[in-house]
Amino acid sequence: MKELVIISGKGGTGKTSLTAAFAALAKNAVFADCDVDAADLHLILAPQIKDRHDFFSGREAIVRPADCTGCGQCQQHCRFEAIQADNNGTYRIDPAGCEGCGVCVHFCPANAIDFPERHCGQWFVSDSRFGPMVHARLGIAAENSGKLVSVVRQEAKKRAEKQQADWLLVDGPPGIGCPVIASITGADAVLVVTEPTLSGKHDFHRVLDLAKHFKIPVFLCLNKWDINPEMTERIETLGTNQGARPLGRIPYDKAVTAAQIAGQCVVECGHGPAATEIRNIWKKLCQTMP
Repeated sequence: MKELVIISGKGGTGKTSLTAAFAALAKNAVFADCDVDAADLHLILAPQIKDRHDFFSGREAIVRPADCTGCGQCQQHCRFEAIQADNNGTYRIDPAGCEGCGVCVHFCPANAIDFPERHCGQWFVSDSRFGPMVHARLGIAAENSGKLVSVVRQEAKKRAEKQQADWLLVDGPPGIGCPVIASITGADAVLVVTEPTLSGKHDFHRVLDLAKHFKIPVFLCLNKWDINPEMTERIETLGTNQGARPLGRIPYDKAVTAAQIAGQCVVECGHGPAATEIRNIWKKLCQTMP
């Protein structure tokens, strides 16, 4: 089994559209959406949820009003200003502001603060029209997305191994932070999708450095390359000099937007310029990662 993670230095470069297209082209694959902060692969693959699991990470403090004496010790020691006084003389904790450090629990003389695990979201095992998919939804203001990414990836690997899949295709998060690190560590290769702009060049350089740090082979794909051919050349030259292998250039094509509106990936909607190039890129990947 080969694990390929599609990433980008920023959001909106087209990595989810490319992942969905690869899902349609792969014959025996499992898919994982590791962009848990803003998951959207499901919008194209339309998965049918089979299993649903709660995700807990860290803890949150909760005041029991009946036991609170109103001494204010918790508020005095909270450095995150997450504790406010109620009109009845007791105190309450804002769950969005609580960092789960437990200081208020330690200093409460009445032991009136509970400290349960924090429910941060859910992860799902689903069937899509192209194969099994593991994805997740992080709760509002919830943290530890890197940990949830690891859960999604591990579960996707289990199912890929169980069905003896040829590919594990991972739609990674944007940027270079903790969720990206959790997505790419130990992968066979990453495919960086970027656009021919100055910010795209800068973001590609950052994510390239990250992949090199973890010694992961890097492929490069330029999306909407024809809006700035000169910058496309500069980015490909940068990638080649840094050990990344350019796989192709996807032209600007309104068919991509039309496919998204229809809830499909572009390779399902014909043989336009973008779909044709994506098929060529997939063919090169299959030849390069036998």
